Amino acid sequence: MIDHVGIDVRDYAKSKSFYERAVAPLGYALLMDVGVACGFGRDGKPEFWISSRGEPQRGVHIAFVASDRASVDAFHEAALAAGATDNGSPGPRPLYHEHYYGAYVLDLDGNNVEAVCHSPQ
Repeated sequence: MIDHVGIDVRDYAKSKSFYERAVAPLGYALLMDVGVACGFGRDGKPEFWISSRGEPQRGVHIAFVASDRASVDAFHEAALAAGATDNGSPGPRPLYHEHYYGAYVLDLDGNNVEAVCHSPQ
């Protein structure tokens, strides 16, 4: 349904570094940088963008797909090491469905960033 999504950030360089580190355990990487905006994704397609062109939003919820639960755990650890604030340790979230396993952090601008695995492992 959605081809890509983007958010504005307060400090482009710091946020770019943050997202490079936070999404790496999920298999995502910086794929394109045009100076005022950059896109992260995999398989050559940027799907998540950050930009310094506007006023940063707060409270946006972004959920990245994780291939397994270990990747969710690694995302959480990497994001915290990159400067995020814990917003929900890795674990099952049966409220959503029986195999939902997620972790949440607040990024440098206060957005709720999640990694989620939908498989039972």
